[in-house]
Amino acid sequence: MKKIQLLQKRAKPVLVMLIGLIPVLVLSGCTAASPIDPINADSAGLFNHLLIYPFSLMIKFIADAFHGNYGLSIVLMTLIIRLAIMPLMMNQTKKQMSMKEKMAILQPELTALNEKYKNDVSADAKKQQQAEMMQLYQKHQFNPLNMGCLPMLLQWPITLAFYYAIRRTPEIAAHDFLWFNLGQADMILPLIAAAVYYVQFRVSQSASAQVQHNQKNQMAFLGLLSPVMMGIFSYQMPAALPLYWAVGGIFIIVQTILLNKSYTKPKVAGTNRPASAEEN
Repeated sequence: MKKIQLLQKRAKPVLVMLIGLIPVLVLSGCTAASPIDPINADSAGLFNHLLIYPFSLMIKFIADAFHGNYGLSIVLMTLIIRLAIMPLMMNQTKKQMSMKEKMAILQPELTALNEKYKNDVSADAKKQQQAEMMQLYQKHQFNPLNMGCLPMLLQWPITLAFYYAIRRTPEIAAHDFLWFNLGQADMILPLIAAAVYYVQFRVSQSASAQVQHNQKNQMAFLGLLSPVMMGIFSYQMPAALPLYWAVGGIFIIVQTILLNKSYTKPKVAGTNRPASAEEN
């Protein structure tokens, strides 16, 4: 029983840490690699043909539509991709909100169950407690392993493909956008990308379920590590890439706030308050 409870408490923070770190490592960790070959119709590989090359063509098409403005093309493409992924994130948020609501209802019964068996440490008592806890889960249709992280895993191939489309489209490097050259590293944009990534992390954490104190420390560490890594690697990258990260991060911040407001049910006045002496 305790193993299941520990799994329930620890699995989500661990997954959140992995999901937060892996994109930074994958997307940013390639900076020291040798220059990547430009993408074209003859590039070998299924991933190149299905995602990277089509994204590169779309970047060029939108840029041509705006008189060669590749910076605006990257911004618009980032928004289009994020809007396409948004249904997955809506489903994830809905599951997370439902899980939090069920856990709030289930928690008093779990507390009572723990109190019932707290003084009985026999093996039979533990088995019985685990059986009763599983009955509570079934009663409330609560699955502690349903973390809702699959949508985040599904979007990785798309965001990775767009990342490589930007890196492997040589036309981007020859153009300016705002105050910077898209093909050269910038001193200001990495700071913006790192700040956006930190705010994104904080907003995502504030919207998630509460965690234990030691897990909050882990999350706080990740909240500092990820944007620092993002900023460091962005200084070595063409400015087009931190532009992509900053725009995508801003979209995710707004999306997270809106979705959580949409799926959070308003609390009914008088609920979860202790009964008064007159009511008893």
